[in-house]
Amino acid sequence: MRTIELVMMALKTVVANPMRTILTMLGVIIGVCSVIVLVSIGRGTSEQIAKQYEQLGANLLVVNVLNNGRATQLDYGELMQIEQLPEFGAIAPTLTKNNSNIKVDRQKETYNVLGTNDRYLEVVKAQVNTGRFIVEADIEFRNHVAVLGSEVAKKFFGEEDPVGQQINIDGYFYDVVGTMKPQGSNINGTSVDSTIFAPLETVRRDFKLGVIRTTYVEAASENDITTAQNTITQYLTRKFKSSSGFLILNQEQLKNARVAASSSLTSQLVAVACISLLVGGIGIMNIMLVTVTERTREIGIRKSIGAKRRNILLQFLVEATVISGLGGLLGLLLGVVIALAWPMINPTQPTKLSLDIGLYAFAFSALVGIIFGLYPANKASKLRPIDALRTD
Repeated sequence: MRTIELVMMALKTVVANPMRTILTMLGVIIGVCSVIVLVSIGRGTSEQIAKQYEQLGANLLVVNVLNNGRATQLDYGELMQIEQLPEFGAIAPTLTKNNSNIKVDRQKETYNVLGTNDRYLEVVKAQVNTGRFIVEADIEFRNHVAVLGSEVAKKFFGEEDPVGQQINIDGYFYDVVGTMKPQGSNINGTSVDSTIFAPLETVRRDFKLGVIRTTYVEAASENDITTAQNTITQYLTRKFKSSSGFLILNQEQLKNARVAASSSLTSQLVAVACISLLVGGIGIMNIMLVTVTERTREIGIRKSIGAKRRNILLQFLVEATVISGLGGLLGLLLGVVIALAWPMINPTQPTKLSLDIGLYAFAFSALVGIIFGLYPANKASKLRPIDALRTD
C-alpha cells in the first residue's frame, strides 16, 4: 500500500473520532506550543539584555563587595577622590533598602529604595522626566529628598506631577523632587521604573545601611577601561588587604553572565515543556493500543485477504504519526500566535521567533508519534488472522 493511501486512511480515522483525537493530541499541542513560546521569550530577553548593555557603552565597571565587616567597607569620600583620576569618568556608589514600605496618604505599597549620588544618571544613562535628580548638596546635608521611578509615580499620583509632594518611607518623610522617564531594567536587572532614588548618606543613616555593596564605575573612555579596572583593583586590594573580598565585572562579563542566566532558565523551562511531549506520546500509545483492540477484526480480515505484516505495521504507525504530527502543527500555530501576542500582553517582555526552533519542535512531535506508535503497530501486525477473526 502506498504511503499516500496510508495517510489518507489515517486521516479518515482521525476525522471519524474527532473528540478522542483532540484529547490524544492535547499533550503534544501543549508541549510544542510551550517550547515555541518559551524559546521565543528566552531569545527576546537575551536580545533585550544585549541592547541594554550596548546602550550603556563598553566603558562601565561594576564593583561588588563580597565580605562583611569594617575591613571591607568602601568609603564614599575616598571613591570621590579616586574619581578625579584621568582614567575615570564617573563613580556612583549605591546602597539598597529592599522592600521598603511606601505610604502616600492612605495608600501603601512596597518598593526598593536606592541610595546613590548625582553620577548615577550618567552611569546608567537614565533620564529625569520632571523636576531634578539628586545633587551633591543632598549628599552633603543628608537631605530627605526622593526621585520616583515612573511606575512608582504613576502608582501613587497617577497622571499628576508629584514634585513638591511628600512620601513616607518606612516612617521617614521625603520630599519628592523629581521623577524618572520609563527605562525598564538597569544593568543589575533591577527595574529603574519601580525604584525610589534618594541621597546615599540619607539612606545610610535612616535605614542603618553600613556597607556600600555595589559601585558603578565609568571609565573616561573605552580605551581607559583596562587602566580604570587595574586602578580600582589595586585600591581595593590595598584597602581590604586581600584580593578576594571584592569582584569587578566589566560590561562584556556582565552581559555574558545575564545572557547565560537567561539561557539557562529558558533551557530548564523548555526541558519541562518537553515532558509534555513525552506525556503526549504516552497518550498516543495508549489510544493506539485501544484502537488495535477495537479493530482486531478489521486486522484479521485484511490479513486473510493477503495483507502482510508490514502493511499492518505501517498502517498503524502512520496513523500514530499523523495524530502526533497534526498535534505538532496545531501546537506550532498556537505557539506562534501566543509568541506574537505576548509583547502586547506584557510590554516589558519581548519575544523573538525563529524558524529553526519551530521546525525542530514539529519534527520532534512527529518523532514522538513514531516512537510511541511503534509498540501498538507492532502488536497489531503480530495478530494471527484466525485469532483476530474470532474476536467479537
